[in-house]
Amino acid sequence: MDGTTMKFGVGQPVRRFEDSRLLTGRGRYQDDITLPRQAYTVFVRSPHAHARIVGIDVGAARAAPGVLAVYTGADYNADGLGMPKAAMPRKKSDGSPMFAPQRPALVTDRARYVGDPVAMVVAETIDLAKDAAELVAVEYEPLPSVTSLADAAEPGAPRVWDENSDNISHTFERGDRAATDAAFARAAHVVRRRYVITRVHAQYMEPRGAIGVYDKFEERYTLHADVNYPHRVRNMLANSIFRVPESRVRVICNDVGGGFGAKGWQYVDHRLTLWAARKLDRPVKWKCERSEVIMADEHGRDNIGEIELALDSNGKFLGLRLRMLASIGAYIASDRQLLTPFGMIGTLSGVYDIPAAHVTIDAVLSNTNPTAPYRGAGRPEAIYLMERILEAAARELGIDPIELRRRNIIQPGAMPYKAPLGPVYDCGEFARNMDMALDISDYAGFAARQTESRKAGKLRGIALANAIEQAAGPVPEYAEIRFQPSGSALLMLGTKTHGQGHETAFKQILFEKTGMDPADVRFIDGDTDRVAFGMGSNGSRSMVAGGSALAMAADKIIEKGKKIAAHLMEAAAGDIVFADAKFTVTGTDRSVTLKQVAIAAFLPARLPKGMEPGLIESAMYAPEQPTYPNGCHVCEVEVDPETGTVDLMKYLVVDDVGTVINPLTLAGQIHGGIAQGIGQILMEQVVYEKDSGQLMSASFMDYAMPRADTMCNVAIRGNPVPTATNLLGAKGAGEAGCVGALPAAMIAIMNALAPLGVRELDMPATGERVWQAIQAARRTTA
Repeated sequence: MDGTTMKFGVGQPVRRFEDSRLLTGRGRYQDDITLPRQAYTVFVRSPHAHARIVGIDVGAARAAPGVLAVYTGADYNADGLGMPKAAMPRKKSDGSPMFAPQRPALVTDRARYVGDPVAMVVAETIDLAKDAAELVAVEYEPLPSVTSLADAAEPGAPRVWDENSDNISHTFERGDRAATDAAFARAAHVVRRRYVITRVHAQYMEPRGAIGVYDKFEERYTLHADVNYPHRVRNMLANSIFRVPESRVRVICNDVGGGFGAKGWQYVDHRLTLWAARKLDRPVKWKCERSEVIMADEHGRDNIGEIELALDSNGKFLGLRLRMLASIGAYIASDRQLLTPFGMIGTLSGVYDIPAAHVTIDAVLSNTNPTAPYRGAGRPEAIYLMERILEAAARELGIDPIELRRRNIIQPGAMPYKAPLGPVYDCGEFARNMDMALDISDYAGFAARQTESRKAGKLRGIALANAIEQAAGPVPEYAEIRFQPSGSALLMLGTKTHGQGHETAFKQILFEKTGMDPADVRFIDGDTDRVAFGMGSNGSRSMVAGGSALAMAADKIIEKGKKIAAHLMEAAAGDIVFADAKFTVTGTDRSVTLKQVAIAAFLPARLPKGMEPGLIESAMYAPEQPTYPNGCHVCEVEVDPETGTVDLMKYLVVDDVGTVINPLTLAGQIHGGIAQGIGQILMEQVVYEKDSGQLMSASFMDYAMPRADTMCNVAIRGNPVPTATNLLGAKGAGEAGCVGALPAAMIAIMNALAPLGVRELDMPATGERVWQAIQAARRTTA
């Protein structure tokens, strides 16, 4: 094995194999796909947040040049197709079943948010489809709407659904209410705050798209789409929409220009393009325009938390209580809408020893796009609430916030530690994370830097935030290693890469197990016909579940390989050892390579009697429990009091993601997560006009995004504590950066503003909002 190949193992900083293809224009993204006889579709979307549809006249559109069809919800419903629905058991506060309105493919009676699809135009070209869409005449009767989460939860708010007595879909509770009430009753101090977590959009590199194909000879559907989990999309389409066996639906997902959770599995355009393709007997393509994307997609976050922390006279935490409003938009299309924050609120207590906690969450309907998982999916929200209430408590009690954390942080000797809301932290060195972060960031030298900033007329703030998240839940994943007669191999995973560098990381795991040269391995994912099973990529699960499945499949390859090698070398199978891609007879210099064994596996004459030819192994792995990536973030900012502008000066992360597969791709994941968290704190927000419900941030003209010059250098240090809950010891890395970035950045800003008397400010901390907060504080002081 040469020196170059030795660099490919687990833990090595291998540059991504896929980058040479992607950076030279050889990627195959959704919009790169063009099929013979392909038609194009455009959706007519509601311009109203809430309106009764009095009538739809499609006559002029159908008669327009190049138009193949114009469909409405009535056409769709006439074909008797199904709709997915939420299945998680939930109830309203009075014990009645939850109100979970399904999402129609095309609305027929009412539009319930700006962008709700009303009609579908299919034409020979995209321009002809756009022209015809303008001819679809929809008569609307505008109705009162509510887009603000706080307003929608009020008893007198306009109703999104007449059938629901209020806008509360259901109420979810977690924790021990009685123990928490008792903790608050004996507390020496109780600190209460209300924090708003804004609505945002993923804003990926390539907006979503779909191409539907129907083969009338095989009676089979094929969907080309950029999705997080192709097999789940297939299953939903087969079982809930078209009601056919899964074998009659194929989903193909190639390169994905960013996902971040928003490219899910229940979008109506998937089923509509397939349905239209069947009716027209030709492929139908939809490409989301950048100006359409915020209207067409699910959104993220949008919560309001009223949080309370109970402490004793020594500053020890006794109890934690949260009452949260969580926006879920106008529809609940599937359980996906119930995952955030309901499924992830368990880590609300963070890395702190809190004996009792209780959470109540009201799921609130409004005239807005449905919300769904977005990078972190509830974990950034939870840590944001915990770290901000901790800072508020430190200020009220006159305790240094670092000291308050030290008094309450969970120590390694307490592992495994059962958190009050259910999670069981199996391992972690939370105090050491914090100590490393304080040392590396030169936290002690902040006062001198603050003085220098003050001389320049600037305000400087620093913050430390401890973060933990629940990742990689106990859901199965699939991996297959398929050798070919030449000795090369196909590596197939049920996860789906959308920018994380899976091809490189999985080849590193395979190399670690088998020594195979990555050049001899072809990586395949994202095709339900080629990969037997998969649950896809979400919740930082790919390396934990997919990597463990791959390790199991590799072990099977090695075991069969030992039997073949023993036969080839006329030795006992028990005398064969495997290392460095070679099978060797113990105590001798006789060996055969894995490639030689793979070639022999396809030659029956060279196999032991009765052995099945071929060297093809697969495995499925389901973790028994989630993992808990954790870390400590330190953020330092400077604020210009005359303009409100916030500049990032320093940022450090000490991270524990368990076993590190590739330090380079890990750094990329952390950088990206931090950038998305910083973006939400400083500028990002989906905004609706209060009275009309109009979407005010529908394009990059109005929806601000962080740029390279928004960020500062991000330093990353590792404190990995491998977990024993999976075969690799990995904890997951995709969302770790975002989980800690929200509280670290916001608290740093608040600490910078504190000398001026600014006590409360909700995200986003735009220059205008910060400036207004400063002026308000100055007026109060005066």
